Amino acid sequence: MTEQIKSMRNVALAGHGGSGKTSLAEAILFKAGAINRLGKVEAGNTTMDFQPEETQKQQSISTAFHKFSWKNKLVTLIDTPGDQNFFSSTKICMPAADSTVILVDGVGGPSAMTEEAVLCAAEYNLPCILFINKLDRERADFFTALNSCKKSLKKKTIVIHIPIGKEENFKGFVDIISEKAHLYDENGKLTITDIPSEMTNDVKDAREKFIENIAELNDELLERYLEGETISQDDLKNTFKQGFFTGEFFPVLCGSAIKSVGIDSICDFINNYMPSPIDRGAWTAIDENKEKNEILPDPEAPFYGFVFNTIVDPYAGRLSLFRIISGKLNKDGNFLNVNKDTKERFTQLLEIAGKEQKPITEALPGAIVAVAKLKETQTGDTMSSDKNLKFIPVDPIAPVISFAVSSKEKSDEDKIHDALRKILEEDTSLVLKREQETNQTILSGQGLVHIKTTIEKIKRKFNVEVQIDTPKVPYKETFKKKIRVQGKHKKQSGGHGQFGDCWITLEPLPKGRGFEFVDKIVGGSIPKTYIPAVEKGIIEASQKGVLAGFQCVDFKTTLDDGSYHSVDSSEMAFKLAGSLAFRKASEQAKPTLLEPIMKISVRIPDEFTGDIMGDLNSKRGKVLGMDTENEKQIINAHVPMSEVLKYAPDLRSMTGGRGTFTMEFDHYDEIPHDLAKKVIEKIKAEIES
Repeated sequence: MTEQIKSMRNVALAGHGGSGKTSLAEAILFKAGAINRLGKVEAGNTTMDFQPEETQKQQSISTAFHKFSWKNKLVTLIDTPGDQNFFSSTKICMPAADSTVILVDGVGGPSAMTEEAVLCAAEYNLPCILFINKLDRERADFFTALNSCKKSLKKKTIVIHIPIGKEENFKGFVDIISEKAHLYDENGKLTITDIPSEMTNDVKDAREKFIENIAELNDELLERYLEGETISQDDLKNTFKQGFFTGEFFPVLCGSAIKSVGIDSICDFINNYMPSPIDRGAWTAIDENKEKNEILPDPEAPFYGFVFNTIVDPYAGRLSLFRIISGKLNKDGNFLNVNKDTKERFTQLLEIAGKEQKPITEALPGAIVAVAKLKETQTGDTMSSDKNLKFIPVDPIAPVISFAVSSKEKSDEDKIHDALRKILEEDTSLVLKREQETNQTILSGQGLVHIKTTIEKIKRKFNVEVQIDTPKVPYKETFKKKIRVQGKHKKQSGGHGQFGDCWITLEPLPKGRGFEFVDKIVGGSIPKTYIPAVEKGIIEASQKGVLAGFQCVDFKTTLDDGSYHSVDSSEMAFKLAGSLAFRKASEQAKPTLLEPIMKISVRIPDEFTGDIMGDLNSKRGKVLGMDTENEKQIINAHVPMSEVLKYAPDLRSMTGGRGTFTMEFDHYDEIPHDLAKKVIEKIKAEIES
């Protein structure tokens, strides 16, 4: 069994959107004989992009999986999204891999999402290779792309391939390790031959640089190299592999996924140099006392699995994807969900192959498998047959934009909430909440494209039409002046009448204090049984302020006098009296509008600092300070919510996608008078219409 695990490879394809990840996956699967038809992204018929939203947009929106066999090694390809809107799927699925192929567009070079993919792989200590793709395209240039990678990725690169030809004349490469030329015909058929004579000197220089870089990783090897000793191929390969495992450098390969150039070479590299689950080593789990425990990929040990993804189908139910960390699973059985402390049973063990699920009879450590219809299990949960140890779940990327969602048909209101709940199980980067102040359901995600794609998916899967709108800003109202008023409710209509009379003092409180009610009735001018009714009337009336109908906050009311009638007074009468008193006081106590202020942290490369600070100032922001993290600047600021409802596309535009931010509510503050006037006029116009 150990030999079987050693022959496994779990490889994530990552990088920016449009770099060719899905095309490379398709070419590899076809070359390895795992599929019998070579699909194309443009035709919407690839194995990995099978969801209707993916074929329509011609881009990956979720992570896909497929196994193939190459020269006695069993490889699971993990094709991840590169678009910023869907990158959270990449992040949560990355721990399932043991290594990563970072694709780089040979025309455009690396982008912001290339950097994010590299950082994500580094977070889980996954070694990476760079595959410079699309070298057959017009304006493609291997060395320009390589230099851009060196500049933006901030790590040593070691060139393994030197391209032969350029743009439409690109026909292969020289492999520096084997010192052989790999030439491809129009059908992607490989011929291995000698190095072209015109490239001899370039290859010699590159080979010398390669040996020097590898020798620097090992003191003994470096000493031998400096003394002029010839370094054997075995020594070079072993040291290269060790340095690659520890992330000392990025090996750089090249090719064209569309033309099937370099496919066999990258498969050989995966076999020869990518780590197996055993090479990756132990996973860290924590116990009830937060103590760390090491779980080794031992097939004879108790079973442990980590659920890294969930797929929800309205007919097939929930499909839980997980990686086996230790032990083994048979085709059916049960286990403990440690997070939920509940037993789960499965009747079929599945292997994922694009959109298909294939039943299997057994799975060992390192295997990526799935089971259907687990009752409690969700993304991030730990499965176990033994102790209550948990793997630390991956936090999804925090949402950056929000929209109000509602059903187009009133009859679908219940269905929409059920559909949203199921979609949230599948996509953990979505956040759903109910905004009480505005009475809206708010869906937050990674961008407008992310939200719209989610809405399309809900329509397809659950047959519910959903509409989205810009969320209303939950303004509040408060007061700036102390005032004392009377609230009197008196009504006579035959028989018992209604009578309630109270005097209250309304005064402002410091920011964030909410509401206070003080009872200062003496001498029984209002019986104690009616005093709570006065308070209730004030609270209910304060939910709709006099300016624009927003909730009133940060004020104190003191009940200090009043009168009652022994027959006509009641709790309802005093509740109405309290309500009348509050409304009268509100009109005289200089009511003012408050707006929510968000705390925003913007993470950008240094060259954008001036532009971003200027933009935040134009949004009425107040910069609180700056920090530096991983060669990026972090600007912290307070900005009114109304100014940053659509900040995500603004920031992406200003930074070319290289800026990110997080945002959370911080406090309420008074809105400037001229802007308050416009808000109030707009709200009143909406009510009248």
